[in-house]
Amino acid sequence: MALIYVTRKILDSGIAHLARAGHTVDVSTKDGVLSKDELIATLSSKPYEAVLCLLTDRVDKEVFDAAPSAKIFANYAVGYDNIDIEEAKRRGIVITNTPDVLTDAVAEHALALALSLLRRVPESERFLREGKYEGWAPLLFLGAGLRGKVLGLLGAGRIGTRVAHEAVRGFDMHVIYHDVARNEVLEKEYGAVFHGSPEDVLQAADVISLHVPLLPSTRHLIDAKRLALMKPTAVLINTSRGPVVDEAALVAALRAGVISGAALDVFENEPALAEGLAELPNVVLTPHTASATVEAREAMAEVAARDIIAVLRGDAPAHPVL
Repeated sequence: MALIYVTRKILDSGIAHLARAGHTVDVSTKDGVLSKDELIATLSSKPYEAVLCLLTDRVDKEVFDAAPSAKIFANYAVGYDNIDIEEAKRRGIVITNTPDVLTDAVAEHALALALSLLRRVPESERFLREGKYEGWAPLLFLGAGLRGKVLGLLGAGRIGTRVAHEAVRGFDMHVIYHDVARNEVLEKEYGAVFHGSPEDVLQAADVISLHVPLLPSTRHLIDAKRLALMKPTAVLINTSRGPVVDEAALVAALRAGVISGAALDVFENEPALAEGLAELPNVVLTPHTASATVEAREAMAEVAARDIIAVLRGDAPAHPVL
């Protein structure tokens, strides 16, 4: 049977699935991300026929060269901007991802970020833990609610649609959106209104939630000019990819009161943050954990494993990017 490499420790369910299929699985023992040189050295050491990689792995020509026997790179993520897709296509290497199974987790996290930001939960908790609470006061940590507000979605795929579901069903929000194509389900089921440009959505929404892939066209989708279009009471939520937001421009806008706040799970230069971002009181930050539920991460591991097994068996994978 085949030899498979997993570039970082993940939940055991996917690895066990590969082992039950009779394959030998090597898992990185490093506590953290493999450098490119480390990844190349490891892949060059054995004739691996499949690689289960993560979004923190930069998979390009040199990495493919290091694993000439590999038939598939299964990406443990929905996005695959970490992989040189054109190079994989030239080589006939299968690339897969893990859509659907983390939709609920990311949608829940986006709304959790919005609620935490608007209700000033992190600020309130720090205040309490620091021993500053002296009793109830009518003006203490006044925030804002979600109910009845306008949710603006930039990106209306699986996750954006699920955010709309929770927002409409749970908080009676009104949804507007922009995407490269209209989403009939979003409009029919949740009364969402399509807008022809990001600018139209930014001007009208109270909460902007980003759900676009990282492409040349979406890099710095949110820049200083577009931030200036938002309401001064509006907030920005990003659970998509960090470079979608010009982080330096966001810090400047938050300092100047151009928008009310921002909540980010992803960052432009992860794991680094833009200078000053972490010190701002009107920001909520989480360390790229939007899909970090046991249910989602187990399902991601199993989806990647099943696709590897299918390709090694000579069958088509269920979730091909290529």
